[in-house]
Amino acid sequence: MSTSVKSAYHHGDLRAALLASAMRMLEAGEPFSLRAVAREAGVSPTAPYRHFADRDALESALAAQGLRDLKADLTEGRTPPTSVADLGELAVGYVEFALRRPALFRLMFGNACDQGSEERVKAAGEIRELLELAMALVFPTGDRQALASAGWALAHGLAYLYLDAKLPAGTRAEIADHVRAAVAAILVPHTG
Repeated sequence: MSTSVKSAYHHGDLRAALLASAMRMLEAGEPFSLRAVAREAGVSPTAPYRHFADRDALESALAAQGLRDLKADLTEGRTPPTSVADLGELAVGYVEFALRRPALFRLMFGNACDQGSEERVKAAGEIRELLELAMALVFPTGDRQALASAGWALAHGLAYLYLDAKLPAGTRAEIADHVRAAVAAILVPHTG
């Protein structure tokens, strides 16, 4: 068991310790169950049930954490977007998150949002709000919801095309350039 998991648990935050263990196992590609997560966290096999009814509830909590991590990646150290180029940088951040944390990204978006998980619904809503705000800042007279859906679909589609090796991986810089070019191709008006 890792020191951070041990110290989190011994400070009384069992839920955080369980999530940390599950996240580590997920991102390491290890199969996990509530029992395996309990073992990794150094607690009894029944301890996870104090916070998670079943594996689906644990996965929803992991997805919510992933969505919060994604939002942090897209906002921290960035100024609000004012141009299509800035929107391209948001898309680059989105794709880079997917490529850096593929197992978590697939978990976040691999099934329907559990409407019973207030935490997950809130985290997903915050991503949508972030994208709507970004589009409203760049296209103040446009339909912010439609633009956010289109922009999200573009970034999300590119992320999965790279994850599934449908687009050549290339270097990080090459991928970023391709994402920027795709955003510009869709969002910059073309003439003739």
